[in-house]
Amino acid sequence: QVQLVESGGGLVQAGGSLRLSCAASGRTFSRDAMGWFRQTPGKEREFVATISYSGSTTLYDDSVKGRFTISRDNAKNTVYLQMNSLKPDDTAVYYCTKGGFGRTTSKYDYWGQGTQVTVSS
Repeated sequence: QVQLVESGGGLVQAGGSLRLSCAASGRTFSRDAMGWFRQTPGKEREFVATISYSGSTTLYDDSVKGRFTISRDNAKNTVYLQMNSLKPDDTAVYYCTKGGFGRTTSKYDYWGQGTQVTVSS
C-alpha cells in the first residue's frame, strides 16, 4: 500500500517562501512520476507541477513557472515543492500525488491528504 504524507504548509506573507515535502512509502517510488496539485473550496483540483521518475524532466503550470521548483530525492522517497514569491492566489490545499507524468488528475493513482498553504496580502 502506498502512502503519501505532505508537510511544510503554513501561513506566509505575500512575497515569502515555503518548502513542501512529500514522503512516500513503497518500493516503487523511483519508478513513478510525482506531482503537486492544489485545490481551493468550490474549485476543481488544479495542476501545479510534475517531475519524472528520474528527476530529469519537469513540467509546471504557467501560473507558477519561474516561482516554484519541484525536485525529488529517490534515496529518501521524498518529493519537494519549493515555492518562492508567493501570492495570495497561491492559497490552497496542496496535494502530493504519484503515478504518471502529466497535467491531469487522471494520470495519477495515489494522493496524499493535503497540506494547507495560506498567503496573506
